[in-house]
Amino acid sequence: MYSEKVMDHFMNPRNMGELPHADGVGTVGNAKCGDIMRIYLEVDEETKVIKDCKFKTFGCGAAVATSSMATELVKGKTIYEALQVTNKAVMDALDGLPQVKVHCSLLAEEAIHAALWDYAKKHGITIEGLKEPKEDIHDREENENL
Repeated sequence: MYSEKVMDHFMNPRNMGELPHADGVGTVGNAKCGDIMRIYLEVDEETKVIKDCKFKTFGCGAAVATSSMATELVKGKTIYEALQVTNKAVMDALDGLPQVKVHCSLLAEEAIHAALWDYAKKHGITIEGLKEPKEDIHDREENENL
């Protein structure tokens, strides 16, 4: 069963769309379920604050809801604060997900990291603690036995 917040973010997604001149774009997927998530970031160069964040997701309702919530969680945060947004934070903000949909929150976390990675590459910077993202989170899911 889905929480009211999950249903709200699925039925009324926040920040859906593209940022044509994004500073960072991250795309990840899950080969097992077929979900694909793309997150776009617009970052203020001076403050390193995420001014805008959008998403496009091909997937189930939980994938759309986690994408929507992830963008809400990183908007207005610095790139370093955004790096701290975990799949657990996304799930908690949505009042939980069914166990079979936890992978959607992993997708959201990895998409954020992939967008930050792209931003760092484009701007020739290193974001301390950021690891190269996986394009397919299925490997991570199996390694963590979720």
